[in-house]
Amino acid sequence: MTHSTHIDAIDRRLIKATQGGLPLVSRPYHALAEQLGLDSAEVQSRLQHLLDAGIIRRIGAVPNHYAIGYTANGMSVWDVDDATIDALGQAVGQLDFVTHCYQRPRRLPAWPYNLFAMVHGRDRAEVAEKVAQIEALLGAACRQHDVLYSSRILKKTGLRLTD
Repeated sequence: MTHSTHIDAIDRRLIKATQGGLPLVSRPYHALAEQLGLDSAEVQSRLQHLLDAGIIRRIGAVPNHYAIGYTANGMSVWDVDDATIDALGQAVGQLDFVTHCYQRPRRLPAWPYNLFAMVHGRDRAEVAEKVAQIEALLGAACRQHDVLYSSRILKKTGLRLTD
């Protein structure tokens, strides 16, 4: 099924109203509906259409890890055999403490790492414990690894509509 990628004036207003995040209330779609003069079912239907058409990629929570007490944020980087990276990445990505996991190309000779897994903790010792669990899971497939800790927050934003 193909979906139209055309957006009308209401879609544009909805995108602009949500591009900074959903309202932090118990019923965000109702709040948007009231703000835009729409029915909440129409807000949900339009957002679903925008998702289905690929105009927006996702609706999800983006927590500020520092604000909720996770001040040690480490990107663990791993040198694993390319022949097993898909299965290993799936296994690491399924760990409940890994927020995202992906494959990236090596940049030899300086950068041998091809598997990346983000781990958050209240301190570096907690992150180290979680990284040790990943290392145990990877076993002999892991040739080497490191952890790169965040030093500051970089705000991530997508495309923004303007007037």
